This record gives sequence, C-alpha cells and structure tokens, in this order.
Amino acid sequence: MRGKMAILEAEHIRKTFEHTQVLKDISFSLERGQVLSIIGSSGSGKTTLLRCLNFLERPDGGVIRVNGETLLNADDPVTFKESEIREKRLHFGLVFQSFHLFPQYTAMQNVMLARDLIARKQPDYKARKKEISREIEEQAVRLLTQMGLADRLNSYPHQLSGGQCQRVAIARALALTPDILCFDEPTSALDPELTGEVLRVIRELADRRTTMIIVTHEMAFARDVANQVIFMDDGRILEQGDPRQIFENPSKERTRQFLARFTQG
Repeated sequence: MRGKMAILEAEHIRKTFEHTQVLKDISFSLERGQVLSIIGSSGSGKTTLLRCLNFLERPDGGVIRVNGETLLNADDPVTFKESEIREKRLHFGLVFQSFHLFPQYTAMQNVMLARDLIARKQPDYKARKKEISREIEEQAVRLLTQMGLADRLNSYPHQLSGGQCQRVAIARALALTPDILCFDEPTSALDPELTGEVLRVIRELADRRTTMIIVTHEMAFARDVANQVIFMDDGRILEQGDPRQIFENPSKERTRQFLARFTQG
C-alpha cells in the first residue's frame, strides 16, 4: 500500500516465534511529518512490529521501504552483514520503555556516544577530530536543552528522575537524525506526574513535524497527537484511520470493546 508521499512503507510484514505467528500480514504507510499511534492489548504484536522496523528482529516475510529505498525484502533469501543491518537501523530512532541509558555515562555522554562511534569510522576523523567532537558536543547540548535538561548535562542516570532519563533517551535517539522516531510505551515505567513531562516533549516534537511511530496505552494522547491510528489485535491490523474516526466511531466491535475499557476507567 504505497503512499504518494510515504516516507515509510511496510508491506505484508510477517513474524513467527517458534510456532506462534505474532505478526500476520501487516501493511501500512506513513508520510513525512506525520505521527502514527499504534494501540492494542498487550500481546497484540505492537512491540514486535517496532522491533522488525528497527531491524532488532528480522521479519519472516514482507517488505520495508524508507524514502522509496527497499531496506528489506524478507521474501528474498539475502543475508545481511551486521554492518549493513546497523546502517539500515540508522533510518529509525527507537526510544525504549525502560530508557536503556548507560549508567557509567553522564546525560551528555549518553547522547554523544553513538554519533561519536560512527564518526570514528569516517576516513577523515583523525584530521577533523577536534571539529567533529565539537559538533557532536554542541548537538548534545542543543538536544538536551530542547528536552528541558540544560541544567542536567553532567548528571548520571542515577541522579535523574525517570522522566528525565526518558528525555535523555529521546535526545539520544534524535542525535543520529533518524528519518522516523519510534517510541515503545515511552511512559509505561513512569508515575503520572513524570508521564506528563515526557508526553509534553513528544507533543512538541509532533508540533515540529517530527515523523514518529508511537506504541502507547495513553489513549487520550494517542488520539490528540496522531495523524493516524492503528489498532492491532492478535497480530493483525484490525482497524486503521483518522484518530477521530477510530476513537469516536470505530467500525469493528473488537475496537469498541478495547476502547470501552479506557473510557469506563
């Protein structure tokens, strides 16, 4: 299902673990600057889909394209080298639900690390080391300031709240300037007060037209921030479309049952 202006096209994605089919023919597209919210019960395949898009899992079938370039045709038996997979992964930034910051590094160092490692592999790195290091450091300061953490640049993860750690993780993902920023339940490990500060940052990114895919149980947020919503159930896309249509007038009974749990709560 190729969109005219699609930055991401996922076609017929399938994934099986042992004898359990977790993703069953998933197809969708996403335009540049749009936000896609993926909702559904635990175990519906949402996180596995994100992991397949980020090449943390290899789909058993299907095609993934970014900017018209085919990154993966899982039906083609080509085996990628690890270096090729890392390169393809750079199209996506992934923010995990449990931060995954390196505890021995400061907020600045966590944000700078991946870009610094990539820069060291450039042929002109030695000649431009000071210049490149300064650029990476300036970018880290800019991103952490954007996250509201200008006063926490040299703090270690254990000195930060959960919300602050998650904002460092967002800055780290943005440091590699990915085409698409992905969130896997970014607030599930946070209490309500800290949840609000992370959601505000994501909303600001949406206002800047950052292309994002957000797996979330925050239904009001999914409705308000997204351009389109996908409801997954049992490894399938059961319903997708405009947030207002999905939340106010879903066409599937299963979608109505799922959303009723949140409106009743």
